[in-house]
Amino acid sequence: MTDAAALPGQPRGGVLSGRATARAVNVLAPNPSAMTLDGTNTWIVSEPDSDLAVVVDPGPLDDVHLRAVIDTAEKAGKRVALTLLTHGHPDHAEGAARFAELTRTSVRALDPALRLGDEGLGAGDVITTGGVEMRVVPTPGHTADSLSFHLPADRAVLTGDTVLGRGTTVVAHPDGRLGDYLDSLRRLRSLTVDDGVHLVLPGHGPVLEDAQGAIEFYLAHRAHRLAQVETAVESGQVSASEVVARVYADVDRSLWPAAELSVRAQLVYLREHGLI
Repeated sequence: MTDAAALPGQPRGGVLSGRATARAVNVLAPNPSAMTLDGTNTWIVSEPDSDLAVVVDPGPLDDVHLRAVIDTAEKAGKRVALTLLTHGHPDHAEGAARFAELTRTSVRALDPALRLGDEGLGAGDVITTGGVEMRVVPTPGHTADSLSFHLPADRAVLTGDTVLGRGTTVVAHPDGRLGDYLDSLRRLRSLTVDDGVHLVLPGHGPVLEDAQGAIEFYLAHRAHRLAQVETAVESGQVSASEVVARVYADVDRSLWPAAELSVRAQLVYLREHGLI
């Protein structure tokens, strides 16, 4: 058995749903899988003394879950006033339109196709609904439209799928690009160094207590995988599927299709940088 304290980022044990910080509460969606881990984390964010809340990633189109999010906010004396999306994958965003209907809120996202209302999201934007301050941090790589949200008052960052509470994420080629992803990880690392962020509130898995440690692990992991892919190509494994069979031989084969997406992104990165 692995010592939890030795895992990257020091994942918080115990129940995944519930209060994570003074301003953030998680409602776990009932969609567990190999890709979504325990399920999608739907975050309710608000100032403790405010009656307004912001919801990040309503999750799948599941009325029971969407109503549970609303009920959780209302039991805390809060009304959902805004919906935000970290990115457009269905496990995070499929329920957004229905959630907006139930709450009569707008949906803000980077991708115009996901928005409901006039406002989108972009670099430098600051959300101030109900007095809570959430700074928009562009973190493309997992997908082109991936965003994170910096919550300065809690020294936390909501990362969507850019950093997970357990394991590592997929760079979803061709929409996701590895060079962008590495830049995003460095951008998040700068929040831990320059802005005092120490908590990761991920889109899947437990809260991470050591944001810098988690992000440093992610950067090291990507460098290690790139070296493995480069070696595999030099040894004659040319196609993405051949590289996966060699590099991910010790990984559950059910995860190989997702691994192939990341390998395709790694191959593109290595070719663009003249390394293969």
